[in-house]
Amino acid sequence: MTDVEQHESERVPWAAVAVYTVVALGLAWLVALPMWVSGEGLASPWAGLLVPAMMLVPTLAMLVVVFAMRTPRRNRLRFLGMWPLRPVGRFIGMLVIALFAPIVVVAVTTFAAAALGFVQLDLTGFSGFAAQVHALAPGQPMPPIALLVVVQLVMIPGGALVNSILTTGEELGWRGWLLPALRPLGTWPALLITGAIWGLWHAPIILLGYNFGRTDISGVLFMIGGCMAWGVLLGWLRLRSASVWPAVLAHGSINAVGGLIALLMAAGEQPDLAIVGPLGVVSWAVLAVLVVILALTGQFRRQPRPGEKPVTAVPESGRIAS
Repeated sequence: MTDVEQHESERVPWAAVAVYTVVALGLAWLVALPMWVSGEGLASPWAGLLVPAMMLVPTLAMLVVVFAMRTPRRNRLRFLGMWPLRPVGRFIGMLVIALFAPIVVVAVTTFAAAALGFVQLDLTGFSGFAAQVHALAPGQPMPPIALLVVVQLVMIPGGALVNSILTTGEELGWRGWLLPALRPLGTWPALLITGAIWGLWHAPIILLGYNFGRTDISGVLFMIGGCMAWGVLLGWLRLRSASVWPAVLAHGSINAVGGLIALLMAAGEQPDLAIVGPLGVVSWAVLAVLVVILALTGQFRRQPRPGEKPVTAVPESGRIAS
């Protein structure tokens, strides 16, 4: 490693972090602007295109700081966690965890919320989901509702893979560039600050009622809390694997399993998603338990330095190559 690279790895590039944050947040508002100007909000016919387009913004911000500001100057693919994909065994193992951990967390959240009395589930008749299906296709013959629920559940892993196409646009920015850039502050500050900025970035659509149905500052604050909680898990996947791809897949898995409560709730229930949803307060507690387990088992201490090659010994000379 050169002196310049060593210096870069030991300090936060604050100018680049500021530019990245301003560009990411500014472009998010710009993309969402047509929904605000039209007055139609999420009901706008363009919403189906604008919301996915917004997910590409963090990558655009990343490209600005990487190429215009040359941060980092070298080993860019390694710094971003895009390459190399090794050790292969660890990489594959982290992908498996990334795929299924969010599913387990959201499932535990749903049942914990029911146990706490925040929502009533119907695990036999699936009456809430049945009401949704019949409302979409009134009078149409339908297969047994339990079969439709099983199909929906089986499709979640596949949905995670499909969703990962779009979540790549987010994660190359958040966990690909921003988290390693903040890493000199220490693991926990980097994880929490990244999560907070990630949550704030959602403001243009959260204030339109996205996710929580809250169109005031409380919705943004709940989103920041949810993103900070999930950001620790996604950040751990990123740092532990030295690869951005497990975070990409985990983000896709979160999006795929996000509608689980709608499948399982009883008819007539109107749960507060800020409490019981995948980004709600109950999920924060579930994630906190998981993070404590990871911390107690030393998982946050085991992480390659972003942007650096593994250190290997050279027996002949006793030197260490990097």
